[in-house]
Amino acid sequence: MKNFDDVDDARRLWLIKALAAGAFGSGLPNAQALGFSIFGSKPAKLPPDQSIYGLSGDVLVNNQQATLSTPVKPGDTLQTGKNSEVIFVVNSHAMILRGDSLLVVERAETSISSLVIGGLRMLTGKLLSVSRNSPMRVTTATATVGIRGTGFYVESDPELSYFCTCYGATEVQATDDPESREIIAASHHDRPVYIVKDGGKGKNIRNAPFLNHSDQELALIETLVGRTTPFVFSKDAYSGPRRSY
Repeated sequence: MKNFDDVDDARRLWLIKALAAGAFGSGLPNAQALGFSIFGSKPAKLPPDQSIYGLSGDVLVNNQQATLSTPVKPGDTLQTGKNSEVIFVVNSHAMILRGDSLLVVERAETSISSLVIGGLRMLTGKLLSVSRNSPMRVTTATATVGIRGTGFYVESDPELSYFCTCYGATEVQATDDPESREIIAASHHDRPVYIVKDGGKGKNIRNAPFLNHSDQELALIETLVGRTTPFVFSKDAYSGPRRSY
């Protein structure tokens, strides 16, 4: 599992600091220096006719270049290039898709509405997501995760997945090993895991450290759907969960 490169780290660090300061504005010098054209105002709940809050770099929706006015709905495919990012909302779900990622937002098969998310298929890359009371599944090359309304962060590589239940409840299972299965209930990043491909029967879920996401980012995307995180944190820079591993 690769960590972000230096550019990604610098851009995300600036994002976290801007979130902590409440300083979202397209005229910020640091934003321009880092190639960010995404912020137009202080974060607030998005209007019903807007899907994308912000984007940077090369972002495609259904193989078409995305803009702030591009709709995103179940059935769509999102792809980001290197050092790119998109922050978006689909119904009551809000997400940050990082660079070099490919995500399919799947429709719910049993719903009478084509606007209900049934799952998120993370073919490659990194995703932070929040939802409430919206059961669905997240699939990667090595894992299937049942979501019961929660905040989570996932990284997907062909041989290895990383999954953090930031808060809420999830059921994690290795794709090719039914015996590697775990129900996780978390209040604050309590049990991040790796899901490996060939670790042996019943041994494909492994302990993992806290990686590559923040409370400030969770607070941002919860705000975009009119909610708050279930925990309170200071406005100081944030580098990890409030527990040891």
